[in-house]
Amino acid sequence: MGSGRWSTNVYDAAARFRAATGASAFAYSDAGATTVHPLLDPRDVTRESRDSAEHPQSLAIAVLFDVTGSMRQVPRALQIKLPQLLGLVLRHGYAPHPQILFGAIGDATCDRAPLQVGQFESDNRMDDDLSRILLEGGGGGQKTESYELALYFMARHTALDCHEKRGRRGYLFIVGDEMAYPHVKHAEVRHLIGDGLQADIPLAEIVGEVQRKWDTYYILPDGASYAGDRQVLRFWRNLLGQNVIELSDLDAVCETIALTIGLGEAAIDLDEGLADLQDVGSAAGGAVSKALATIGSERGALVVASPPADLGHAGGNIRL
Repeated sequence: MGSGRWSTNVYDAAARFRAATGASAFAYSDAGATTVHPLLDPRDVTRESRDSAEHPQSLAIAVLFDVTGSMRQVPRALQIKLPQLLGLVLRHGYAPHPQILFGAIGDATCDRAPLQVGQFESDNRMDDDLSRILLEGGGGGQKTESYELALYFMARHTALDCHEKRGRRGYLFIVGDEMAYPHVKHAEVRHLIGDGLQADIPLAEIVGEVQRKWDTYYILPDGASYAGDRQVLRFWRNLLGQNVIELSDLDAVCETIALTIGLGEAAIDLDEGLADLQDVGSAAGGAVSKALATIGSERGALVVASPPADLGHAGGNIRL
């Protein structure tokens, strides 16, 4: 996957068609689906972000969102803002060859679709993957969801040319409002992903593993059930440090992701990114500025000239 190029004209035409016919942007879920869409099923698959003649310097970007409880609003907000996300990343030169994967997270202890993972796409098929996500809205009600299961998949079931060929990590954004379970449970992995683990994996261990391949962020937006929750924020900061982003406006998720990539790729500084938001007509500058102030002042990007000998421990977008 990952061929083709994003077209805002194609997106707009699809939006007009849905408006004229009364169709939903999340047709699969809104039609009453109760199970994960076959094309988003994480069992026995690896999602690949690969270079091609069309995209010789591919950059893997993954956005996984909690779809339990109040968080099921997030993919709808993100889908509306897709043109701004791609407009900033592409037209403002943050990353010329992005390949974007969308996925969804639930609770493996009780949900019907606790993990849904699309393909890496460079064109409007990423919008198609969003339309297939089941917005289950369940969850366990214990301030805990199966983020660790998603982290396991991203660590062991993705293959990235940006990492394997160039020693650069992809970007992983988890948009949620709860904590992960303390272990990756081997029985859940076997049932949902298909791997025959013999024992559970501690959360800190799988986070360390995923961070070798992915520059990993957790975004907690306002409007979520646990927005601003000190326990949730402390939990994720203990795991990810400064890469925990409090966002005061749910509708600013796309802009926050785009500017985080621009900062990580050293394509912009924060002030330049905020000016770019004005250029595309976004009113999210205040929320994004507050959310990214620490990241904007503390990170940069280091290009690895050639892949290190041990890619399993490769750096990528290294904080300076």
